[in-house]
Amino acid sequence: MPPGPPPAPPGPPPAPPDAWRAVAVALLNLSGLGLGYALLRRRVLTAVCWAATGALLFVALPADADGVPGAALAGYAVLLSAAAVHGGFAGLRTRAARPGRAPLAVLLGVLLLAVPAGGALGYDDAHDEAVEQAILGRLERADRLVATSGRQPFTTAAADYRTALEAYRDIAVHHPGSRAAGRLPDSLRTYYTTVGAAYGHHEYCEAIAPLKYLRTVPGTLPRERLGALADWPDERLATSLYECGAEHLTTGEADWVTRFGDLLDTFPRSAAAAGVVPAVDTAVKSAEKAVVGGGEPCAAVERLHTLGTRIDDLSASAGDTDGRLAKAAGRAGRSGDAGQYACGVDQYRDGDFDAAQETMERFAAGHEHDRNRARAQKVAIAAEVARTVPAAGRKLPTTASGGSISVTVKNDSPDDVTVLYTGPVTGSFTLKGCARCKAYSLADTLLSGFKPCADSGRDYPQRTIGLPAGTTYFVHKPKRGSTATPASDTARLRTGYIYTECAYSTQRLGSGY
Repeated sequence: MPPGPPPAPPGPPPAPPDAWRAVAVALLNLSGLGLGYALLRRRVLTAVCWAATGALLFVALPADADGVPGAALAGYAVLLSAAAVHGGFAGLRTRAARPGRAPLAVLLGVLLLAVPAGGALGYDDAHDEAVEQAILGRLERADRLVATSGRQPFTTAAADYRTALEAYRDIAVHHPGSRAAGRLPDSLRTYYTTVGAAYGHHEYCEAIAPLKYLRTVPGTLPRERLGALADWPDERLATSLYECGAEHLTTGEADWVTRFGDLLDTFPRSAAAAGVVPAVDTAVKSAEKAVVGGGEPCAAVERLHTLGTRIDDLSASAGDTDGRLAKAAGRAGRSGDAGQYACGVDQYRDGDFDAAQETMERFAAGHEHDRNRARAQKVAIAAEVARTVPAAGRKLPTTASGGSISVTVKNDSPDDVTVLYTGPVTGSFTLKGCARCKAYSLADTLLSGFKPCADSGRDYPQRTIGLPAGTTYFVHKPKRGSTATPASDTARLRTGYIYTECAYSTQRLGSGY
């Protein structure tokens, strides 16, 4: 056989195992810089280590409050561990690029571990600062939201106030040691004064809702974080409930009962609650004065009746243990009833005779022993006369009775007739129906010489009264249920004469007097 090519020269023999070298490579790889692989001339693996470290730095820097994703940290830790283990096995039999003492390389690997350790510590500090800044930013945003909301009505801004409070709560509960938590007391004081600003402006009715809201804040934030603020709204709310209730009590708005009721239920021992009964008493006295000295006694009477009802409601709802509210309610009701007389007089003077009659009849029926009952009855009669003859209502009737002029009133009608009269004196009486009389036809009344009550053979029911000189207005009113309409007569009475009035009925579509 011809001779072949010469055999290749044998490679360098493998290095003898070196545990120090293996440890050095593993420690150098743990630095994250791939220096162990560089020592063994493994350029690709060195590059992989550099790339992994660069990727981690790209993800981690700059440090923010969210930190490094856990998956990235776990992946990098696995890669470093693998590089250390693999490098250790590779370095056991692979010669180093620069022969030297392996223990020195081990020392260098240990020193280089300070690189990742120092980087981790530095990153933790940067991350902590980023977290602090993020919490401070959230606090500042909440503070700005409160300041903006303070320029709006509470009902409009309530949702924003709750959002800000939730931010404060998160800082207080989850970040109690942060710099933002140290600034939280100032923010909360501003929060309370902003929400309750209406109280500081003496807008008491508008202050009630926000102050009630502030009383719920201790259910959201720990009381130890609030300190004295936890009770800050109480006295202010009590004052606002009283002032708003007192204002509406004066103006006649109905919700004063609710305001005083809330005050007595929520703060029964407060100084504001002690003012409720005096305020109610003052309102009753004011209405009583308006009945006798004001220009609108009927409105004052209605006010007293309304006060009586509402004070009674307040007494029932507020636990009126000493009965003072019930007493005020009773007084208002009695004063309102008694004030009907002044109301009726005012209605009469204003020419509202229908209302005056109704008011005076109701007053007389309900006050049998009242000193004004007799005159109220007179005013009721005069008002009824004036409904038919308005001129009769020009003067308010007195309680005078009798006179020197004789006036006889006869009834030429089959129906009972009530005779009402007013003038210098006022009164009324009823005549029985005439048994032998009948209603005249309209034609009868048009005949010349028509004279009712002129049949001397009939026994007309009659009554004679004495009246003073002057003009007296008569109204003959048919009995209740009759379809006849009242008739009237105006008599100008003079001394020395005897007068006769005759009541009769006529047949028309209905009948009349």
